[in-house]
Amino acid sequence: MDEAIQKVLNEAKEKNVKFISLQFTDVFGRTKNIEITAEQLEGALTGGVWFDGSSIEGFMRIFESDMFLMPDPSTFALMPWGDGFARIICDVYGNDGKPFEGDPRHILKKMEAKAKEAGFTYYTGPELEFFLFKDTNGATIMPDPHDAGGYFDLSPIDCGMAVRHETIEAINHMGLKVERGHHEVAEGQHEINFAFDTSLSMADKVVTYKNVVKVIAKKHGLYASFMPKPIFGINGSGMHTNQSLWKDGQNAFFDASDEKYKLSDTAKGFIAGQIEHAREFAAIAAPTVNSYKRLVPGYEAPVYICWARANRSAMIRVPAVRGSQKATRIELRFPDPSCNPYLAFAAMLAAGLDGVTHKKRPPEPIEENIYHFDDAKLEKFYIKTLPKSLEEATDELKKSKLMEETLGKHVFGKIIEAHQKRWNEYRIQVTPWELETYLPVL
Repeated sequence: MDEAIQKVLNEAKEKNVKFISLQFTDVFGRTKNIEITAEQLEGALTGGVWFDGSSIEGFMRIFESDMFLMPDPSTFALMPWGDGFARIICDVYGNDGKPFEGDPRHILKKMEAKAKEAGFTYYTGPELEFFLFKDTNGATIMPDPHDAGGYFDLSPIDCGMAVRHETIEAINHMGLKVERGHHEVAEGQHEINFAFDTSLSMADKVVTYKNVVKVIAKKHGLYASFMPKPIFGINGSGMHTNQSLWKDGQNAFFDASDEKYKLSDTAKGFIAGQIEHAREFAAIAAPTVNSYKRLVPGYEAPVYICWARANRSAMIRVPAVRGSQKATRIELRFPDPSCNPYLAFAAMLAAGLDGVTHKKRPPEPIEENIYHFDDAKLEKFYIKTLPKSLEEATDELKKSKLMEETLGKHVFGKIIEAHQKRWNEYRIQVTPWELETYLPVL
Protein backbone atom coordinates (compact mmCIF):
# COMPACT_ATOMS: atom_id res chain seq x y z
CA MET A 1 0.00 0.00 0.00
CA ASP A 2 1.15 3.57 -0.74
CA GLU A 3 3.04 5.02 2.23
CA ALA A 4 1.01 8.25 2.28
CA ILE A 5 -2.27 6.30 2.33
CA GLN A 6 -1.05 4.03 5.12
CA LYS A 7 -0.03 7.08 7.15
CA VAL A 8 -3.57 8.50 6.86
CA LEU A 9 -5.15 5.19 7.84
CA ASN A 10 -2.86 4.89 10.85
CA GLU A 11 -3.59 8.45 12.01
CA ALA A 12 -7.34 8.02 11.52
CA LYS A 13 -7.25 4.90 13.68
CA GLU A 14 -5.01 6.48 16.31
CA LYS A 15 -7.23 9.58 16.57
CA ASN A 16 -10.44 7.51 16.59
CA VAL A 17 -11.80 9.20 13.48
CA LYS A 18 -15.39 8.17 12.77
CA PHE A 19 -16.37 10.38 9.83
CA ILE A 20 -14.38 11.92 7.00
CA SER A 21 -15.51 14.87 4.89
CA LEU A 22 -14.33 14.51 1.28
CA GLN A 23 -14.18 18.09 -0.01
CA PHE A 24 -13.79 19.82 -3.37
CA THR A 25 -14.92 23.12 -4.89
CA ASP A 26 -17.20 23.94 -7.78
CA VAL A 27 -16.08 26.35 -10.50
CA PHE A 28 -17.20 29.33 -8.41
CA GLY A 29 -15.25 28.37 -5.31
CA ARG A 30 -18.05 26.98 -3.18
CA THR A 31 -16.91 24.04 -1.08
CA LYS A 32 -18.77 20.76 -1.64
CA ASN A 33 -18.67 17.69 0.56
CA ILE A 34 -19.36 13.96 0.70
CA GLU A 35 -19.13 12.28 4.10
CA ILE A 36 -17.89 8.73 4.56
CA THR A 37 -17.25 6.56 7.61
CA ALA A 38 -13.87 5.39 8.82
CA GLU A 39 -14.66 1.91 7.48
CA GLN A 40 -14.91 3.37 3.96
CA LEU A 41 -11.71 5.41 4.16
CA GLU A 42 -9.28 2.85 2.74
CA GLY A 43 -11.54 2.17 -0.25
CA ALA A 44 -11.92 5.89 -0.92
CA LEU A 45 -8.16 6.49 -0.76
CA THR A 46 -7.36 3.64 -3.12
CA GLY A 47 -10.32 3.66 -5.51
CA GLY A 48 -12.12 6.97 -5.15
CA VAL A 49 -15.78 7.76 -4.47
CA TRP A 50 -18.39 8.15 -7.23
CA PHE A 51 -20.81 11.11 -7.30
CA ASP A 52 -23.28 12.86 -9.62
CA GLY A 53 -21.43 15.72 -11.31
CA SER A 54 -24.54 17.11 -13.01
CA SER A 55 -25.70 18.55 -9.69
CA ILE A 56 -22.53 20.64 -9.25
CA GLU A 57 -22.62 24.09 -10.87
CA GLY A 58 -20.15 24.35 -13.73
CA PHE A 59 -19.46 20.62 -13.92
CA MET A 60 -21.18 18.12 -16.26
CA ARG A 61 -24.50 17.74 -18.07
CA ILE A 62 -27.11 15.27 -16.85
CA PHE A 63 -26.31 12.63 -19.48
CA GLU A 64 -22.57 12.56 -18.64
CA SER A 65 -22.78 12.98 -14.90
CA ASP A 66 -20.80 10.03 -13.46
CA MET A 67 -17.64 11.37 -11.80
CA PHE A 68 -15.48 10.35 -8.88
CA LEU A 69 -13.37 11.95 -6.19
CA MET A 70 -9.80 10.92 -5.44
CA PRO A 71 -8.77 12.07 -1.95
CA ASP A 72 -5.33 13.70 -1.66
CA PRO A 73 -3.76 12.01 1.42
CA SER A 74 -1.50 15.02 2.06
CA THR A 75 -4.57 17.13 2.93
CA PHE A 76 -5.88 14.84 5.71
CA ALA A 77 -6.61 16.93 8.82
CA LEU A 78 -8.70 16.60 11.96
CA MET A 79 -11.54 19.09 12.09
CA PRO A 80 -11.46 21.38 15.16
CA TRP A 81 -15.06 20.75 16.22
CA GLY A 82 -16.43 17.45 17.45
CA ASP A 83 -14.36 14.36 18.19
CA GLY A 84 -13.75 11.87 15.44
CA PHE A 85 -14.24 14.14 12.41
CA ALA A 86 -11.63 14.75 9.71
CA ARG A 87 -11.43 16.18 6.20
CA ILE A 88 -9.53 15.37 3.02
CA ILE A 89 -9.46 17.58 -0.07
CA CYS A 90 -10.07 15.72 -3.30
CA ASP A 91 -9.27 15.86 -6.99
CA VAL A 92 -12.16 15.31 -9.41
CA TYR A 93 -12.03 12.69 -12.18
CA GLY A 94 -14.35 11.81 -15.05
CA ASN A 95 -15.69 8.32 -15.64
CA ASP A 96 -12.88 7.82 -18.17
CA GLY A 97 -10.39 7.85 -15.28
CA LYS A 98 -8.79 11.13 -16.37
CA PRO A 99 -8.63 14.35 -14.34
CA PHE A 100 -11.74 16.44 -14.95
CA GLU A 101 -10.86 19.54 -16.97
CA GLY A 102 -13.43 21.54 -15.01
CA ASP A 103 -11.86 20.81 -11.61
CA PRO A 104 -10.38 24.10 -10.31
CA ARG A 105 -7.72 22.22 -8.34
CA HIS A 106 -6.62 20.41 -11.51
CA ILE A 107 -6.35 23.74 -13.35
CA LEU A 108 -3.98 25.13 -10.70
CA LYS A 109 -1.97 21.90 -10.75
CA LYS A 110 -1.49 22.29 -14.51
CA MET A 111 -0.25 25.85 -14.09
CA GLU A 112 2.14 24.80 -11.33
CA ALA A 113 3.49 22.11 -13.66
CA LYS A 114 4.02 24.73 -16.37
CA ALA A 115 5.95 26.88 -13.91
CA LYS A 116 8.01 23.85 -12.89
CA GLU A 117 8.93 23.23 -16.55
CA ALA A 118 10.39 26.75 -16.54
CA GLY A 119 12.28 25.91 -13.32
CA PHE A 120 10.03 27.76 -10.86
CA THR A 121 7.87 27.04 -7.82
CA TYR A 122 5.08 29.55 -7.20
CA TYR A 123 4.44 30.71 -3.62
CA THR A 124 1.50 32.79 -2.41
CA GLY A 125 0.50 34.41 0.86
CA PRO A 126 -3.05 35.80 0.68
CA GLU A 127 -4.48 38.18 3.28
CA LEU A 128 -8.22 37.52 3.50
CA GLU A 129 -10.38 40.16 5.14
CA PHE A 130 -13.88 39.43 6.40
CA PHE A 131 -16.72 41.04 8.34
CA LEU A 132 -18.47 39.83 11.47
CA PHE A 133 -22.11 40.86 11.60
CA LYS A 134 -24.82 40.38 14.15
CA ASP A 135 -26.60 37.23 13.03
CA THR A 136 -30.19 37.21 11.80
CA ASN A 137 -31.32 33.67 11.08
CA GLY A 138 -28.04 32.85 9.35
CA ALA A 139 -28.18 35.80 6.97
CA THR A 140 -27.87 39.56 7.17
CA ILE A 141 -30.20 41.37 4.79
CA MET A 142 -29.21 44.69 6.43
CA PRO A 143 -25.65 43.99 7.65
CA ASP A 144 -24.98 45.28 11.17
CA PRO A 145 -21.28 45.25 12.17
CA HIS A 146 -20.74 43.63 15.56
CA ASP A 147 -18.38 46.38 16.78
CA ALA A 148 -17.18 49.92 16.08
CA GLY A 149 -13.50 49.02 16.07
CA GLY A 150 -10.88 50.20 13.60
CA TYR A 151 -7.40 49.26 12.39
CA PHE A 152 -5.40 47.31 15.02
CA ASP A 153 -7.85 48.18 17.81
CA LEU A 154 -7.84 46.15 21.03
CA SER A 155 -10.60 44.61 23.13
CA PRO A 156 -13.08 45.82 24.34
CA ILE A 157 -13.42 48.04 21.23
CA ASP A 158 -12.48 45.03 19.13
CA CYS A 159 -15.30 42.63 19.99
CA GLY A 160 -14.13 39.97 17.52
CA MET A 161 -10.91 39.03 19.29
CA ALA A 162 -12.42 35.85 20.74
CA VAL A 163 -13.59 34.74 17.28
CA ARG A 164 -10.14 35.41 15.79
CA HIS A 165 -8.34 33.60 18.60
CA GLU A 166 -10.58 30.55 18.36
CA THR A 167 -10.22 30.55 14.57
CA ILE A 168 -6.42 30.74 14.78
CA GLU A 169 -6.33 27.91 17.32
CA ALA A 170 -8.63 25.82 15.13
CA ILE A 171 -6.68 26.22 11.89
CA ASN A 172 -3.35 25.77 13.68
CA HIS A 173 -4.81 22.52 15.03
CA MET A 174 -5.41 21.49 11.41
CA GLY A 175 -1.80 22.19 10.47
CA LEU A 176 -2.38 25.59 8.81
CA LYS A 177 0.34 27.97 10.00
CA VAL A 178 -0.99 31.42 10.89
CA GLU A 179 1.27 34.48 10.98
CA ARG A 180 -1.02 37.01 12.67
CA GLY A 181 -4.57 38.29 13.07
CA HIS A 182 -5.99 41.74 13.80
CA HIS A 183 -8.97 44.07 13.51
CA GLU A 184 -9.09 45.77 10.11
CA VAL A 185 -9.97 49.34 9.11
CA ALA A 186 -13.75 49.07 8.85
CA GLU A 187 -16.23 48.46 11.66
CA GLY A 188 -16.63 44.74 12.28
CA GLN A 189 -13.83 43.88 9.82
CA HIS A 190 -11.00 41.42 10.54
CA GLU A 191 -8.00 39.76 8.93
CA ILE A 192 -6.01 36.57 9.58
CA ASN A 193 -2.81 35.95 7.60
CA PHE A 194 -1.04 32.69 6.70
CA ALA A 195 2.65 32.02 6.31
CA PHE A 196 3.43 31.75 2.59
CA ASP A 197 3.22 28.35 0.91
CA THR A 198 3.04 26.78 -2.54
CA SER A 199 -0.04 27.98 -4.40
CA LEU A 200 -1.89 24.63 -4.39
CA SER A 201 -1.38 24.10 -0.68
CA MET A 202 -2.39 27.71 -0.03
CA ALA A 203 -5.58 27.41 -2.10
CA ASP A 204 -6.48 24.33 -0.04
CA LYS A 205 -5.89 26.39 3.12
CA VAL A 206 -8.04 29.28 1.89
CA VAL A 207 -11.14 27.16 1.31
CA THR A 208 -10.68 25.50 4.71
CA TYR A 209 -10.09 28.82 6.46
CA LYS A 210 -13.25 30.41 5.07
CA ASN A 211 -15.33 27.47 6.28
CA VAL A 212 -13.75 27.51 9.76
CA VAL A 213 -14.31 31.26 10.16
CA LYS A 214 -18.00 30.89 9.34
CA VAL A 215 -18.53 27.94 11.70
CA ILE A 216 -16.78 29.61 14.64
CA ALA A 217 -18.56 32.93 14.06
CA LYS A 218 -21.87 31.05 14.17
CA LYS A 219 -20.87 29.55 17.53
CA HIS A 220 -20.46 33.10 18.86
CA GLY A 221 -23.85 34.23 17.57
CA LEU A 222 -22.32 36.13 14.65
CA TYR A 223 -22.40 35.87 10.87
CA ALA A 224 -19.06 35.95 9.01
CA SER A 225 -19.05 37.27 5.45
CA PHE A 226 -16.32 37.38 2.80
CA MET A 227 -18.47 39.60 0.58
CA PRO A 228 -16.17 42.23 -1.01
CA LYS A 229 -18.27 45.33 -0.25
CA PRO A 230 -21.16 44.63 2.11
CA ILE A 231 -21.62 48.23 3.35
CA PHE A 232 -21.59 51.46 1.35
CA GLY A 233 -19.20 54.16 2.55
CA ILE A 234 -16.63 52.02 4.40
CA ASN A 235 -13.73 49.85 3.29
CA GLY A 236 -14.48 46.55 1.58
CA SER A 237 -12.72 43.22 2.04
CA GLY A 238 -9.80 42.29 -0.17
CA MET A 239 -7.54 39.30 -0.65
CA HIS A 240 -4.19 41.01 -1.12
CA THR A 241 -1.94 38.24 -2.40
CA ASN A 242 1.81 38.19 -1.79
CA GLN A 243 3.63 36.26 -4.52
CA SER A 244 7.11 34.99 -5.34
CA LEU A 245 8.81 32.49 -7.61
CA TRP A 246 11.54 30.23 -6.25
CA LYS A 247 14.22 28.39 -8.22
CA ASP A 248 16.73 25.83 -6.93
CA GLY A 249 15.76 26.61 -3.34
CA GLN A 250 16.32 30.35 -3.73
CA ASN A 251 13.89 33.24 -4.08
CA ALA A 252 14.05 34.12 -7.78
CA PHE A 253 12.52 37.55 -7.08
CA PHE A 254 15.53 38.73 -5.04
CA ASP A 255 18.49 40.59 -6.52
CA ALA A 256 20.90 42.32 -4.14
CA SER A 257 22.30 44.43 -6.98
CA ASP A 258 18.98 46.24 -7.51
CA GLU A 259 19.57 49.21 -5.22
CA LYS A 260 16.01 50.50 -4.94
CA TYR A 261 13.73 47.45 -4.78
CA LYS A 262 16.08 44.41 -4.56
CA LEU A 263 14.00 42.89 -7.36
CA SER A 264 15.41 40.59 -10.00
CA ASP A 265 14.62 40.65 -13.71
CA THR A 266 12.38 37.64 -13.03
CA ALA A 267 10.35 39.65 -10.52
CA LYS A 268 10.10 42.62 -12.88
CA GLY A 269 8.99 40.33 -15.71
CA PHE A 270 6.34 38.85 -13.41
CA ILE A 271 5.10 42.35 -12.54
CA ALA A 272 5.03 43.28 -16.23
CA GLY A 273 2.94 40.21 -17.08
CA GLN A 274 0.38 40.91 -14.38
CA ILE A 275 0.13 44.56 -15.39
CA GLU A 276 -0.37 43.59 -19.04
CA HIS A 277 -3.04 40.97 -18.33
CA ALA A 278 -4.76 42.47 -15.25
CA ARG A 279 -7.92 43.48 -17.07
CA GLU A 280 -8.13 40.01 -18.61
CA PHE A 281 -8.12 38.10 -15.32
CA ALA A 282 -10.06 40.63 -13.24
CA ALA A 283 -13.24 38.56 -13.71
CA ILE A 284 -11.41 35.59 -12.10
CA ALA A 285 -9.78 37.40 -9.17
CA ALA A 286 -12.75 39.73 -8.55
CA PRO A 287 -15.64 37.58 -9.82
CA THR A 288 -18.84 39.14 -8.49
CA VAL A 289 -21.04 42.13 -9.26
CA ASN A 290 -20.22 43.34 -5.77
CA SER A 291 -16.44 43.09 -6.37
CA TYR A 292 -16.48 46.26 -8.47
CA LYS A 293 -18.15 48.29 -5.72
CA ARG A 294 -14.98 47.66 -3.71
CA LEU A 295 -12.65 48.66 -6.57
CA VAL A 296 -13.34 52.39 -6.36
CA PRO A 297 -11.07 55.30 -5.27
CA GLY A 298 -10.87 56.28 -1.62
CA TYR A 299 -11.08 52.96 0.25
CA GLU A 300 -7.52 51.53 -0.06
CA ALA A 301 -8.63 49.33 -2.95
CA PRO A 302 -6.68 49.66 -6.21
CA VAL A 303 -8.22 51.12 -9.34
CA TYR A 304 -5.17 51.92 -11.44
CA ILE A 305 -2.96 49.33 -13.16
CA CYS A 306 0.55 50.22 -12.03
CA TRP A 307 3.13 49.25 -9.41
CA ALA A 308 5.03 50.94 -6.58
CA ARG A 309 6.60 50.37 -3.19
CA ALA A 310 4.89 52.56 -0.59
CA ASN A 311 1.94 53.61 -2.72
CA ARG A 312 -1.13 51.64 -1.62
CA SER A 313 -3.23 53.09 -4.44
CA ALA A 314 -1.16 51.01 -6.90
CA MET A 315 -2.41 47.62 -8.11
CA ILE A 316 0.93 45.93 -7.29
CA ARG A 317 2.98 46.88 -4.25
CA VAL A 318 6.51 45.81 -3.34
CA PRO A 319 6.57 45.42 0.46
CA ALA A 320 9.69 46.65 2.24
CA VAL A 321 11.71 43.68 3.56
CA ARG A 322 15.06 45.28 4.50
CA GLY A 323 16.96 43.29 1.89
CA SER A 324 15.72 39.88 3.03
CA GLN A 325 16.03 37.33 0.26
CA LYS A 326 13.38 34.98 1.64
CA ALA A 327 10.76 37.69 2.20
CA THR A 328 11.19 39.49 -1.14
CA ARG A 329 7.79 39.44 -2.86
CA ILE A 330 5.18 41.44 -4.70
CA GLU A 331 1.64 42.07 -3.47
CA LEU A 332 -1.29 42.02 -5.90
CA ARG A 333 -4.01 44.12 -4.28
CA PHE A 334 -7.16 43.79 -6.38
CA PRO A 335 -8.28 40.16 -5.79
CA ASP A 336 -11.03 39.70 -3.22
CA PRO A 337 -12.11 36.77 -1.03
CA SER A 338 -15.18 35.96 -3.14
CA CYS A 339 -12.87 34.37 -5.73
CA ASN A 340 -12.13 30.70 -6.26
CA PRO A 341 -8.52 30.61 -4.97
CA TYR A 342 -7.50 27.75 -7.29
CA LEU A 343 -8.57 29.68 -10.38
CA ALA A 344 -7.35 33.05 -9.08
CA PHE A 345 -3.85 31.71 -8.33
CA ALA A 346 -3.75 29.93 -11.69
CA ALA A 347 -4.67 33.17 -13.49
CA MET A 348 -2.14 35.23 -11.51
CA LEU A 349 0.61 32.71 -12.21
CA ALA A 350 -0.25 32.52 -15.92
CA ALA A 351 -0.09 36.31 -16.27
CA GLY A 352 3.15 36.64 -14.33
CA LEU A 353 4.82 33.71 -16.02
CA ASP A 354 3.95 35.15 -19.42
CA GLY A 355 5.91 38.26 -18.49
CA VAL A 356 8.88 36.21 -17.26
CA THR A 357 8.94 33.90 -20.28
CA HIS A 358 8.85 36.76 -22.77
CA LYS A 359 11.32 38.88 -20.74
CA LYS A 360 8.88 41.78 -20.46
CA ARG A 361 9.66 44.90 -18.44
CA PRO A 362 7.15 46.88 -16.40
CA PRO A 363 6.61 50.62 -16.79
CA GLU A 364 8.23 52.94 -14.26
CA PRO A 365 6.76 52.64 -10.75
CA ILE A 366 4.34 55.37 -9.62
CA GLU A 367 5.02 56.48 -6.04
CA GLU A 368 2.48 59.34 -6.01
CA ASN A 369 -1.13 59.01 -4.85
CA ILE A 370 -2.76 58.08 -8.15
CA TYR A 371 -6.24 58.93 -6.83
CA HIS A 372 -5.23 62.58 -7.28
CA PHE A 373 -4.25 62.16 -10.94
CA ASP A 374 -6.47 63.77 -13.54
CA ASP A 375 -7.11 62.16 -16.93
CA ALA A 376 -4.22 64.03 -18.55
CA LYS A 377 -1.73 62.78 -15.97
CA LEU A 378 -3.03 59.22 -16.22
CA GLU A 379 -2.54 59.40 -19.97
CA LYS A 380 0.94 60.87 -19.55
CA PHE A 381 2.05 57.88 -17.49
CA TYR A 382 0.12 55.37 -19.68
CA ILE A 383 -1.89 54.22 -16.66
CA LYS A 384 -4.95 52.11 -17.40
CA THR A 385 -7.73 51.30 -14.97
CA LEU A 386 -9.19 48.02 -13.81
CA PRO A 387 -12.69 47.21 -15.12
CA LYS A 388 -15.46 49.23 -13.49
CA SER A 389 -18.06 46.45 -13.53
CA LEU A 390 -18.44 42.71 -13.85
CA GLU A 391 -19.81 43.28 -17.35
CA GLU A 392 -16.64 45.11 -18.42
CA ALA A 393 -14.42 42.51 -16.74
CA THR A 394 -16.26 39.67 -18.47
CA ASP A 395 -15.86 41.38 -21.85
CA GLU A 396 -12.11 41.60 -21.21
CA LEU A 397 -11.99 37.94 -20.17
CA LYS A 398 -13.79 36.86 -23.35
CA LYS A 399 -10.99 38.38 -25.45
CA SER A 400 -8.14 36.74 -23.51
CA LYS A 401 -6.38 33.86 -25.24
CA LEU A 402 -4.08 33.47 -22.24
CA MET A 403 -6.97 32.99 -19.81
CA GLU A 404 -8.77 30.60 -22.18
CA GLU A 405 -5.61 28.52 -22.36
CA THR A 406 -5.09 28.68 -18.59
CA LEU A 407 -8.63 27.80 -17.54
CA GLY A 408 -9.42 25.43 -20.41
CA LYS A 409 -12.40 25.79 -22.71
CA HIS A 410 -14.82 24.15 -20.28
CA VAL A 411 -14.26 26.45 -17.30
CA PHE A 412 -13.60 29.49 -19.50
CA GLY A 413 -17.01 29.09 -21.13
CA LYS A 414 -18.84 28.29 -17.88
CA ILE A 415 -17.47 31.36 -16.13
CA ILE A 416 -18.35 33.71 -18.97
CA GLU A 417 -21.84 32.25 -19.21
CA ALA A 418 -22.39 32.56 -15.44
CA HIS A 419 -21.01 36.11 -15.24
CA GLN A 420 -23.21 37.28 -18.11
CA LYS A 421 -26.27 35.73 -16.49
CA ARG A 422 -25.49 37.26 -13.10
CA TRP A 423 -24.83 40.70 -14.61
CA ASN A 424 -28.15 40.65 -16.48
CA GLU A 425 -29.97 39.63 -13.29
CA TYR A 426 -28.35 42.54 -11.47
CA ARG A 427 -28.86 45.01 -14.33
CA ILE A 428 -32.64 44.71 -14.34
CA GLN A 429 -33.11 45.03 -10.56
CA VAL A 430 -34.86 48.10 -9.16
CA THR A 431 -32.63 49.13 -6.27
CA PRO A 432 -33.45 51.06 -3.05
CA TRP A 433 -31.25 53.91 -4.34
CA GLU A 434 -33.44 54.28 -7.44
CA LEU A 435 -36.61 54.29 -5.34
CA GLU A 436 -35.21 56.84 -2.88
CA THR A 437 -33.87 59.07 -5.68
CA TYR A 438 -36.65 58.94 -8.27
CA LEU A 439 -39.92 57.80 -6.70
CA PRO A 440 -40.56 61.02 -4.70
CA VAL A 441 -39.92 63.34 -7.68
CA LEU A 442 -41.02 61.51 -10.81
